[in-house]
Amino acid sequence: MEVLVDEKEIKAAGGELLLEGRRGLRIHGWEIESQNRSILNSLQLQQWEEKLQTCHLPEMVFGDSSLVLKHVNSGIRIHFNAFDALVGWKTEALPPVEVPAAAKWKFRSKPFQQVILDYDYTFTTPYCGSQSIEFNTENYSGDTLDEKSHHLQWDDCEQKIDMASLAPREPILFYDEVVLYEDELADNGVSLLTVKVRVMPSSWFLLLRFWLRVDGVLMRLRDTRMHCIFKDRGSPTVLRESCWREATFQAMSAKGYPSDSAAYNDLSIVSHRLPIIMQKTQILKVPDNCKAVTNC
Repeated sequence: MEVLVDEKEIKAAGGELLLEGRRGLRIHGWEIESQNRSILNSLQLQQWEEKLQTCHLPEMVFGDSSLVLKHVNSGIRIHFNAFDALVGWKTEALPPVEVPAAAKWKFRSKPFQQVILDYDYTFTTPYCGSQSIEFNTENYSGDTLDEKSHHLQWDDCEQKIDMASLAPREPILFYDEVVLYEDELADNGVSLLTVKVRVMPSSWFLLLRFWLRVDGVLMRLRDTRMHCIFKDRGSPTVLRESCWREATFQAMSAKGYPSDSAAYNDLSIVSHRLPIIMQKTQILKVPDNCKAVTNC
């Protein structure tokens, strides 16, 4: 996916491009960077399998690809990567989706050994992003701060992301799409995890999307949207909306929708047809500095 940037518009909005070959920008106290890298090689896959304690991974894992949004003053990092997403897959451990063709699937590493479907081969994940705090040691003296002991607080709220305000009324200063992992389910569908980001003069917005289609059996869409409006005064807030949708092909057909998998390639249409099974909104209040985060 080609990164879209217009350096003149970025400067006019008070931002600047990242240097030294990095893809992204700094704007209104945020540093936003994307990385699109190649898939893991066989040695790296083996290392990941050992760390995740599994012998199953998606066909294509973009292990070094990522999206990072860092609030410079507080050190808060909201980031997205394949490893943490697969940790979520392992933790949720959904039962395998039953599909007739799956009995004929083969291990990719052992082509003559039949698959025993005792794991979630769809790689469905509840992942909605990772967060951490990068402390600026220049601001501290004495005891060393333990980053792992501090967690960001996402609070449930009734506020919603104003999607109408995100209509293309202002220039997009930066846009990128990062694929984290993908699997074609032995030509029986698709399992895909991506994250897209766009930065405007007034805000940044991202969509983390897990899309699953097991042909003739099941469709599953798990979306996480985040939106942060830039502020001249006061601390910014980040809204996070999670929406899970799911239905079988049989249930969709009963509602009069097509039963052909080819009818479900446009996810903008799919997202309106699939029923919601979970939805919530949370808010993160970003402090001015990391002392406010840690109460040091």
